[in-house]
Parts: sequence; C-alpha cells; structure tokens
Amino acid sequence: MVTPTLNHTGMSQALRLEPLTPHIEMRQPPAVPHLDAESSARALLTDFTQSAAHTVSDSSLIAQALDIMKQGGVRLLFVLDREERFTGVITARDLIGGRRITLAMQHHQVMREDVTVRMVQTPRDELHALPLKQLERATIGALVNALRTFGDQHLLITEANEHGQQCLRGMVSASDVGRALNIDLQHPPEARSFASICKVILGHEL
Repeated sequence: MVTPTLNHTGMSQALRLEPLTPHIEMRQPPAVPHLDAESSARALLTDFTQSAAHTVSDSSLIAQALDIMKQGGVRLLFVLDREERFTGVITARDLIGGRRITLAMQHHQVMREDVTVRMVQTPRDELHALPLKQLERATIGALVNALRTFGDQHLLITEANEHGQQCLRGMVSASDVGRALNIDLQHPPEARSFASICKVILGHEL
C-alpha cells in the first residue's frame, strides 16, 4: 500500500502519514492518586487557572442558570454583572429548594419565570474564602475538622495577584471531599455540606 503524503502550497516539507500497527496502544492520562484524610487538601482544588469557572449573568433568569448547571455538570455558578465583575454565587440548592425563589417573588412582585439570578444569588459580601496558602498547608482531614460548622457545599479559595489584590483561584466542593473520604453522598443524602460530612465521620479517626 502506498503511504499517503500531505503537501500544501507554501509548506517547506510534506507530511507523511503512517499505517497503524496491529498492537498499537492507547495513551492514558496519569492515574488519579488515592486520597485519604492525610492527603494534602490542595489535591481537591478545582483550579481556575486550569479549568475556567462556570459563570452566569446576574440578569439571567433562574431557568437559564439551571440549564447552565446541567450542561456543565456543576452545582454552583459564579455570578457576573454587565461589567463582568464578580457579584456573588448561586447554587443548585438555591434554584431547586424554592424558599429563596419564593421570597424573591414576594419581594419583587414577579412570577417565578421572571425571577433573575440577581434576586436569589448569595452576594459577594456574604461570602468567605480560604487563602490558597492555608489550603496548601492543610490535610483533607484537618480541612473537614476546621469546617465542621460550615454549612455550605463549596469553599472558595483566594490568592493575591501580582498587584497584591485578592482574586479567586478556585474552590473545593464538599462532594469531592466526600469522595476522597469514601463517604456515600446519597446515604444519607444530606451529607453534601462540609458540616454534614463532618457529622458523618464523627467517631472515625481523621
């Protein structure tokens, strides 16, 4: 069989294709390291320098926000205003639970289908975060212990940029912590916040 070549006007060298051998192997990504309570909490970071944060406009309808979550397979979106400034977060619990939406409907006198992300987001000034340097020094077990009263499902991680200004570096989700500690998040189903995970593992050595 003649080996095909690819040549293109302006290319200094033709590209020669090769046939596949009978025992060709498939390359695989590096194996995910096993994590436990003594592993570095840094391993659980969803790093925004490696994968972009999932965002939504504060003017979007809540139905649109839920669609974005479903398409991205995430349970939290970072809310941006028209100037692309970070204004808060919205979670699947906010959109599915209903209480926050009901309050927004009453406060703004709108129908459910007209409720926007801005009306139900958790605003930036109500959020807290952990500096990246502290996360890097902590183990997964120590992180859970420290967050035993933290009822949220996601922990935001910050660092300083080259100008010394605070920026969001990433986040750690309670579900990732649960998987690392082999906690079945469906039994009980409420074990999805850091506080709930801590309750589940009480009595077990961290």
